[in-house]
Amino acid sequence: MGDLKNLEDLFYHQLRDIYNAEQQLMKALPKMAESSSNEELENAFRDHLEETGVHKQRLDEIGESLGVDLSGETCNAMQGLIEEANEFMSRNPDPDVLDAGMIADAQRMEHYEIAAYGTAVTYAKSLGHNEAAKKLQQTLDEESAADATLNDIAIERVNMNAKAM
Repeated sequence: MGDLKNLEDLFYHQLRDIYNAEQQLMKALPKMAESSSNEELENAFRDHLEETGVHKQRLDEIGESLGVDLSGETCNAMQGLIEEANEFMSRNPDPDVLDAGMIADAQRMEHYEIAAYGTAVTYAKSLGHNEAAKKLQQTLDEESAADATLNDIAIERVNMNAKAM
């Protein structure tokens, strides 16, 4: 990738970063679902995996409409968050503690995505890419909903089970 000379270049850079983050999540979420002992949490991870595929598809559509190749970037932040989650899972904690820790890890991933998509929406609007902004906002809303779902599962069930250990 060349120099970032203007907001358009920065917008494309952000899209590439998010695109790679979504690709990485598509690989990480199945392991998190399989590791869950709480059925509701497992289903939330599986549902978000399906949603992540839709997010990637939307990004593909945005890239195509803007004439921008979104491949070739590595999202180091998501890579680090996934490595932390894998390291935590490898410690073989009690199943209830594992579920609580995976929610914490997944919420950090969601918060990264929420920040990234929020920035991308703002850039798209500033640049007059209204259709891209709508698609990015839709994904941002879904990421926020996924975070809220994880929060509800943690508060209503998983954290209490882990606390009882």
